[in-house]
Amino acid sequence: MDIWRLLINPPASGVWNMAVDESILESMGSGRSLPTLRLYAWEPACLSLGYAQPVTDVDMTRLQARGWEMVRRPTGGRAVLHTDELTYSVIAPLDEPRVAGTVLESYRRLAQALVQALNLLSLPVQVSENSSKAHGSNPNPVCFEVPSTYEITVDGKKLVGSAQARRKEGVLQHGSLPLTGDLTRIIQVLAFPDELSRTQAAERLLGRATTVETALGRKVPWDEAAQAYISAFESVLALELQPGSLTAIEKERADELVRVKYGKD
Repeated sequence: MDIWRLLINPPASGVWNMAVDESILESMGSGRSLPTLRLYAWEPACLSLGYAQPVTDVDMTRLQARGWEMVRRPTGGRAVLHTDELTYSVIAPLDEPRVAGTVLESYRRLAQALVQALNLLSLPVQVSENSSKAHGSNPNPVCFEVPSTYEITVDGKKLVGSAQARRKEGVLQHGSLPLTGDLTRIIQVLAFPDELSRTQAAERLLGRATTVETALGRKVPWDEAAQAYISAFESVLALELQPGSLTAIEKERADELVRVKYGKD
């Protein structure tokens, strides 16, 4: 089995979380760090936008009134409200067999580990191939309402949202597992032409996405979900995950990325 580093980080701001993911990617790409599975959370709640998503999708007045933060991800996709969730990131070289090949090939391999993790939580999830070509043309700003090519669903509703970026340093894939809470909270801080459109968007979202608590009928603690991810990644991907921490270089670079990139308007 290959050895990867395991990072379990306490809840942090959105700008720090995105800066850390990119810092690890750079460090790993230069050979200073092992491929990494990172598990983390967000505090306070943070709205993240996809790499190319227009900021006009956001109602800034509503966002600020709730005291929520906003950050732009290095990966694509649509808006996600990060709160009450487990977030994972996989950071590995381009020639690492578990992420090698096309984006879809690598996502399919990693999805097998995600499915096993959810099975360990007694969630009967499926991975369904979605042939929809609406990714780019769909104006909907909400990630969990937009079809993805390989969706992890339970009872026909999307449960995990993931996105991937590829750079010369390697592959970064991260994704969200909503554990509990009201998924429609995100609708309250996005821009809609009128309140009827907002209400309809909330109804659509509840019809297409769900949380672990809703699907399972009980709350799953963050630590329990994290342990399921660890066990599944080790068994499905034939890995030995060695607990570690950010290096001094990674921390310094993350601080710099907060100042010059993620923390800037």
